[in-house]
Amino acid sequence: MRELDQLNLFPRHLRLTRINTACNMSRFYSLQIQPDLFGGYTLIKEWGRIGSGGRIHHETFEHEVQAMDTLLAFECRKRRRGYCAS
Repeated sequence: MRELDQLNLFPRHLRLTRINTACNMSRFYSLQIQPDLFGGYTLIKEWGRIGSGGRIHHETFEHEVQAMDTLLAFECRKRRRGYCAS
């Protein structure tokens, strides 16, 4: 039960942007965790140019903790590349 209480501290939805007008760069990256119909969890990753539909990729996990770990790893990687929360 304690593990579930700790999971509430982490975001289940995250939107990052990277804008550099000198390079004509305007990108977004969105991460969202949702429960699926089979008792597992899906990490939905969407990325692309701001104003476009973007690309979407789904990754399924058996446990919410695994999905959270992957979300936090992607967030860390994107922040190192210059993305910030919007």
